[in-house]
Amino acid sequence: MSGKTLLLAPLSGVTVALDSVPDPVFSAGLFGPGIAVDPTEGVLLAPCDSVVTHLAKTGHAVTLTTPSGVEVLLHIGIDTVALKGEGFTAKIAQGTHVSTGDVLIEFDLDFVAQRAKSLVSVIVIANGEAFEAVEITAQERVKAGESPLLHIQPKHLPVSGKAETQAGGDSLQVQVTLGCKGGLHARPAARARNAAAAFDAKLELVFAGRRAPLNSVVGLLGLGAGEGSTVEIVATGTQARAALDAVKKELESAAPEENEKPTQKKPAPLADVPVIPGCFSGVCASSGIAVGCLQHWEVSEIEVPEAAAGFVSAEMHLLTQAVEKVDSELAEAVRHASGGNGDPAAGIFAVHRMLLEDPLLIGEAQKAIQHGKSAGFAWRKAVQGQIATLSALEDALLAERASDLRDLEKRVLLALGYFSAHRPAMPNETVLCATEFTPSDLTGLDRNVIALVMAHGGTTSHAAILARQLGLPCLVAVGDGLHELKQGSAVVLNASAGYLHFAPSSMEIKQARQEAGLLQQQRETNLAAAFSGAQTTDGRMIEVSANIATLADASMAVQNGADGVGLLRTELLFIHRPQPPTVAEHRETYQAILDALKGRVATIRTLDVGADKEVDYLTLPPEPNPALGLRGIRMAQVLPHLLDDQLRGLLAVKPSGAVRVLLPMVTDAGEMASLQAHIKALADEIGRKDTIEVGAMIEVPSAALMADQLAPHVDFFSIGTNDLTQYALAMDRCHTSLAKQADGLHPAVLRLIDMTVRGAEKYDRPVSVCGALAGDLMAVPLLIGLGIAKLSVDPPLVPEIKACIRKLDYVQCRNLALDALDLDSAKAVRASIATFCSLTSEKMEETCR
Repeated sequence: MSGKTLLLAPLSGVTVALDSVPDPVFSAGLFGPGIAVDPTEGVLLAPCDSVVTHLAKTGHAVTLTTPSGVEVLLHIGIDTVALKGEGFTAKIAQGTHVSTGDVLIEFDLDFVAQRAKSLVSVIVIANGEAFEAVEITAQERVKAGESPLLHIQPKHLPVSGKAETQAGGDSLQVQVTLGCKGGLHARPAARARNAAAAFDAKLELVFAGRRAPLNSVVGLLGLGAGEGSTVEIVATGTQARAALDAVKKELESAAPEENEKPTQKKPAPLADVPVIPGCFSGVCASSGIAVGCLQHWEVSEIEVPEAAAGFVSAEMHLLTQAVEKVDSELAEAVRHASGGNGDPAAGIFAVHRMLLEDPLLIGEAQKAIQHGKSAGFAWRKAVQGQIATLSALEDALLAERASDLRDLEKRVLLALGYFSAHRPAMPNETVLCATEFTPSDLTGLDRNVIALVMAHGGTTSHAAILARQLGLPCLVAVGDGLHELKQGSAVVLNASAGYLHFAPSSMEIKQARQEAGLLQQQRETNLAAAFSGAQTTDGRMIEVSANIATLADASMAVQNGADGVGLLRTELLFIHRPQPPTVAEHRETYQAILDALKGRVATIRTLDVGADKEVDYLTLPPEPNPALGLRGIRMAQVLPHLLDDQLRGLLAVKPSGAVRVLLPMVTDAGEMASLQAHIKALADEIGRKDTIEVGAMIEVPSAALMADQLAPHVDFFSIGTNDLTQYALAMDRCHTSLAKQADGLHPAVLRLIDMTVRGAEKYDRPVSVCGALAGDLMAVPLLIGLGIAKLSVDPPLVPEIKACIRKLDYVQCRNLALDALDLDSAKAVRASIATFCSLTSEKMEETCR
């Protein structure tokens, strides 16, 4: 018995390869493997004996299940749900048993052809995680009910023996005793999966009678294989032996990060026991003082409808978009968590991303959608099924992964647009506390919330970043003792000093309110003065602009007194969409932002994707080191139309003098000269008479080292200190173990900044800093001393940075910078700056602290 299921053509017409179907959901294989037919007759027949398990209300699609369990989706035309049933007549009902050749649906071929996006109809295997198409017809024309179309078989059966014969047999097996501490939990599972990814082979793990594909971390966790367990690895494929050896090596070893015992409770951060009576200490994530009423964060269950509202492919597309959005948020969280002090949150977020893309989770959700469930219900069902499996395991470390899945469930549901049915009302002056806030928790936060406290978390978490943007004092890593505090009790939060006073006296409350009032007055003073220029005490003007990405950011920049926009990131215009933006979309987006800036100049950086920013429709090959691959303007080497369309849109924005172009990842003068000539040619093409200022990002060491050669070909330089630090120190800024050492105040980075400024001065070219270092108050005097003429920071930081500049003396800053260039470490530089601050006025000391 072959185990194959034969599907005959359900339609008469011309066959079309699935990847050529004019719908990205089908062509990308999100529904599963299959083929398409461009029909010449308006009758859909049953391709095999089966049961109708789902019939679209609009009659344009049907799902069949064969006796062997194959789920076959038959979908007539593209976007035909918009016809609302017009032109379609179903001849069967849900639950009907049908035989090969039975009429399922009749449709008016001409009517549908005139109104639908396309008549091309798909035949796909909805449960592609369990079955695969092993033979697809080579016929160009097929006859409904007669022509063989697809041969389907379970994935665990050999495919005609071809791959296994090449590998030297049907399959290879080996038994392995798990050496990883805590058993097969997320990290060793991920390491094993990654080890196999480099080989052309399919692998499964078998334990206690259960099997799981190696590319499914959730499935591997569900095996419940604890420390010291013996598992069997089964491999097939052309490189089965090499893959088997690589995975065996990973599973037998104990990685350094897995040395904690699974039965031990993770030590609470910093303080479960008060350091001083009545106080918990923590880490300042956002400075400030707050006096208020403690409230514990509790949100009710998110409600989702069970039934799909419309077309199955629409629900599938919604889920895909939501997962992509959450993946983007988690990627950003990894970068932020990796950016400071080696925060272990980066590893957690990375595991969440890995779980999010797990084929078992996605496959189960897609399967539920195929049966008429909404995207939200399908996702919850898939996640909760795995949560139930993991929670039942008699292993603390594995069972804890269920909490990771709960967070992912919530994130995706929120990305789908669902909200909690009830958010607790917040009393006036609420100090809100939680184990750890997620970005979704802080969306639409009640105006009565004046501060945030987290038992866990770090200063680089998404929640901490949002707290800073919202101007809320925030203390993290307070410890689990936070949960024991009484709801509604009076508290004093001094985030700047790093403590939460949960039993303050009336005198301490009064004193804290006075201090908070003084801080607020200082902020208001800074904001009022922010609309004037910032110059040092000896008259050196420094422009303070804003880094933005959206129209809302532009308004915030204006409200905070930014002198302009030093960096407009354009990546958001390219991601979370099926195709790149058009020239018109570029122009309209930039024009709206420019209008919101009310006469201020905007420096717009062209597309910088690759490395940690991915765009799905850019079908680029995987890169072993994306940070050194096709990033920035290098993308134009393989996809020149992307840059050209963006530049055409930029060149059309008015008034012409209010826009400057910034090119990322420039490496040498020849490259820059070529780009300048190309931009001029595009300007001539649209009839633009005046020139547009074009600058180069200094973010690779070669550009800094050759700044004097680059300068004649640019109008300005802008230093991206994040990447410059990464490349100069050879330390991935997303690597948690190295993040603490990847300090932008390292003398090597400072010397590259100094070389850039000196090279620019030969041709009178201004230099700005738009990286994170520009927003670091400790770095401001040093950057000014190095000759930086412009700082570009997050909009809320503009008033504070301007206030800092007004207290500085340029000559003193210059001496500080020259001394720093001769120091031997970032630690020594920071110590030097601290001494500098302590020797200046009391106000300067307060600003730099």
